[in-house]
Amino acid sequence: MSSESAEKAVASTSLGLAMQTYQASVQDFDREVARILGVNETDLRCLEVLLEPDSADVTPTILANRLGLTTGSVTTMLDRLTNAGYVARAPHPTDRRRLIVHATQLAVQKSNELYGPLINAAAEDLLPHFSTTQLKIVVEFLQAATKLQQTHFDRLRTVGD
Repeated sequence: MSSESAEKAVASTSLGLAMQTYQASVQDFDREVARILGVNETDLRCLEVLLEPDSADVTPTILANRLGLTTGSVTTMLDRLTNAGYVARAPHPTDRRRLIVHATQLAVQKSNELYGPLINAAAEDLLPHFSTTQLKIVVEFLQAATKLQQTHFDRLRTVGD
């Protein structure tokens, strides 16, 4: 094995462990956010989808597909989140047979309260340690890793069918 190959193997192992540790810390944080909001982790994931910048026309079917749930499960989840004041349903603007779902102002406010300090700390304490070039590489890596993860998520959804 060449010196470069050995170094790459060590770096890959370190990267894998770092990603695993980071993923666990994100899951721990999200679990605490869910606890504070009084929702379960799937409900929190739904709120995350609804709080994304391009979430204007999210339907229950879109949520079912994004979260890997049945439409019946999504209906039950939306009932819980509506009762908690975090989501609202409205008629679709162009198709009266469909509904769109959106996060309420309460959900936006709570999200800002809980995630805002983390986002601000990242901007102040983390990002300044990296150059623009390094940050672009990190973004590129995360986009590729997300695509790979999604591919294998989709693969697992068909196992046992």
